[in-house]
Amino acid sequence: MFHVKHEGWEAVTDALALTLLPEQITQLEAFEDLIRERAVPLGMVAPTDVGRIRERHIQDSLRGASVVTDDDHTAYDLGSGAGLPGVVVAIARPQLRMTLVESRRPRAAFLQLVVDRLGLANSIVATVRVETLSDPVDLCFSRAFARVGVAWAAAARLLNPAGRLVYFAGERFDVAELPTDAASSLVTTSALARSGPLVIMSRQ
Repeated sequence: MFHVKHEGWEAVTDALALTLLPEQITQLEAFEDLIRERAVPLGMVAPTDVGRIRERHIQDSLRGASVVTDDDHTAYDLGSGAGLPGVVVAIARPQLRMTLVESRRPRAAFLQLVVDRLGLANSIVATVRVETLSDPVDLCFSRAFARVGVAWAAAARLLNPAGRLVYFAGERFDVAELPTDAASSLVTTSALARSGPLVIMSRQ
């Protein structure tokens, strides 16, 4: 039996209707440490975020895991950067096969370190540009990758017929930016009130 007490997770996981095992929270906290120790010095996460990595990045990324269903089996994290949200979603949803797509080699090297250190058997790193991808997936995630129209254009050709783009919108997101060739819905959570909505997009 695992008895380690983890602080500060229950309110967020309850609000997102997520169940995380203690081992998964341990992985999330180890990822938080790797971001602080490796990603921040490399300029992948702003130094001003050092004191709020868990809230601003890890827990915010958990919102992506909350919209994964049992019918979702494969996913791309487009422009994965420091692995946000892809690594977090992969930890929270181990049944999902996650490809962390990052063309910049230093960032891809960090992602490979994370995958190896955390033992993420469901994740691989693809050091390629998004436009070179061709295998269809059930989900694409986009957080700080591109504006919504660009993200949708990149994801639309990669999604299975019933696939979805999960787009992390900013606080100042304007629904007028939504592309007209996609069906869109917005998801918000009071537990992370400072976050913009998740925009779930699919083919019409």
